Amino acid sequence: MATPEILAPAGGPEQLTAAVRCGADAVYLGAGGFNARMGAANFGPDALAEAARTCRTHGVKLYVTVNTLATDRELPALDELAGQIAAAGADGVILQDMAALALFAGKYPSLLRVASTQTAVHNADGAKFLQDAGFDSFVLARELTLGEMERICAAVSIPAEAFVHGAHCMSLSGACYLSAMLGGRSGNRGQCAQPCRLDWRCGGADHALSLKDMSLIRHIAALRDAGVASLKIEGRMKRPEYVAAAVTACKNARAGLPYDEKALAAVFSRSGFTDGYLTGKRDRTMFGTRTREDVAGAEKVLGDLAALYRREDPTVPVDMAFSADGAGCRLAVSDGTHTATASGPVPAPAVSRPLDPDRARESLSKTGGTQYYVNLFAADIAPDLALPVSALNGLRRDALAALDALRGQAPAVPRRDFAFAPVPRRPHPDPAPLWARFADPEQVVFPETFERIILPLERLTPALLARYGPKLTAALPAVCFPQDEPSLTALVRDLAGQGLGELWTENVYGIELGRRLGLAVRGGFGLNITNAQAMAFYRDLASLTVSFELPMAAIRELDGPAPWGLAVYGRLPLMRFRNCPVRAHLGCEKCAGRGSLTDRRGVAFPVECGERRYSTLLNSVPLHIAGRETPGDFRLLWFTRETAAQAAAVTEDFLLDRPSEGPRTGGLYYRKLL
Repeated sequence: MATPEILAPAGGPEQLTAAVRCGADAVYLGAGGFNARMGAANFGPDALAEAARTCRTHGVKLYVTVNTLATDRELPALDELAGQIAAAGADGVILQDMAALALFAGKYPSLLRVASTQTAVHNADGAKFLQDAGFDSFVLARELTLGEMERICAAVSIPAEAFVHGAHCMSLSGACYLSAMLGGRSGNRGQCAQPCRLDWRCGGADHALSLKDMSLIRHIAALRDAGVASLKIEGRMKRPEYVAAAVTACKNARAGLPYDEKALAAVFSRSGFTDGYLTGKRDRTMFGTRTREDVAGAEKVLGDLAALYRREDPTVPVDMAFSADGAGCRLAVSDGTHTATASGPVPAPAVSRPLDPDRARESLSKTGGTQYYVNLFAADIAPDLALPVSALNGLRRDALAALDALRGQAPAVPRRDFAFAPVPRRPHPDPAPLWARFADPEQVVFPETFERIILPLERLTPALLARYGPKLTAALPAVCFPQDEPSLTALVRDLAGQGLGELWTENVYGIELGRRLGLAVRGGFGLNITNAQAMAFYRDLASLTVSFELPMAAIRELDGPAPWGLAVYGRLPLMRFRNCPVRAHLGCEKCAGRGSLTDRRGVAFPVECGERRYSTLLNSVPLHIAGRETPGDFRLLWFTRETAAQAAAVTEDFLLDRPSEGPRTGGLYYRKLL
């Protein structure tokens, strides 16, 4: 197995220095907008160019995060940022939005394209989709076990990254809308306010949505054997001492050496660490908060950790060739790719001890304070000559500075002609027909009212297929883990043989599954579509549902080749969990699939069970925008816990354009987008 790289976070210049000097093989950072940590210092155009130069001189790869969702109006700014990244000479970009994928693949194809953890890859079909879409590598979801990672890595030919240390999001990445819905600050837009760290309650348990940080560093050898090619450290909002500690620990563990886990926990943890997802121990022990004791402990280790990156660690080998004769002295320094030379004064005749190869090597090999160390040294010195040590030192400094300049030059990134395709404008029905997703067949009312009826795949029967015919769509599980892929595929194939014609998916894995089995696929709002270019990317799908994080003003500007619509009613999903907080704190026997959490104000939020494979936190009140103008080709009603009578009343509201008189929200449709 190849040695996996250590990929470190750099929220600002000092963190970059810590990562590089402590031995990271690669770093990732944000450059201005469109990155998932807009609260970090990040790097403007000049700082980005300098960061890239620093990485090149140290032999470290640089990945720039462009991993948030963009609107159509923002695409020119995204294009401008892409040009800055290419000009700086970065090695690659980390992406979520399919419009960004199209931009970088079309305009700067030599930049490596990494699928962000926000793309939510939990199984082999998801990884295959990303590979076929044009990504060069991808980040595995943090919720996977070691065995699941191994199965996914084996299913594709592109390399995989895995987070090995840092904060755990409670929700599956890319499927968290809590910050957006409660405070208008979207995590998918880099503005997460971390409301999950507040005091959510489940029964008698407090902070029921706050997980401990992960630390998988002791499992690095196992991750390597599973096929993980890059060991990613979370933490672009963390201080440089944290970066230094995590990189040093990873480097030691990768080499089979002990590392200081106490220092790691002291610099930042939430009452310790967990490896629960990797080992399959999804229980209450995974939960934790940042305490006063945790904060106080950090102050005790910061000085020692800062010392880890105070000076350069020589990590780049060079070969030196020195010569001296009556015409002068010269030093050539090579890193194997670049060769730099420097010339010095004419040696004087030796009065006592002439300069010899050993003395020349002793002086010229003193590369302290730089990232270089001498690997091979050769000398060709004419007899009976002398040079002062100061001349040799100056020769070394000049040659290494020249080598630095060569290594730091930004490579020419090939640029192709590319322009985003114009947005086609199509006529849309007014009013748009109603579609409905029901959690259970018993909820279905007025079936003739709906152009399309969506039911969970696992609830379908031959009788339902016969009753609703071609208007019936099977909703795939929002999340599918590798061990469930064979049975899910078998079920879909069996139902297809009984007349099922199409699937509904909230994740890209469903697109790959549908293609493989020859079924039409309809994309749900979980695909996080926020611009027309992403719509164009998914043009082969039977229909698309735009993100409910978009304001209505932006939705009205959308259009695309595939039919599209939006959710107009429903308790929208705020988070999806693999470690269900209700199960962890109360147990499944006390829930019966009807659990809930309460926020610090005592408001109850339902938790919907997904066949005990995952669970979903729903909003406390439903979205309900009957009576308001909505663009698109369909309006989606999303029923969860409603009774048949309640579903009927909601349906009548939309048939009559009658606003609800009960508790409701307009969601994010009528708020300013952050």
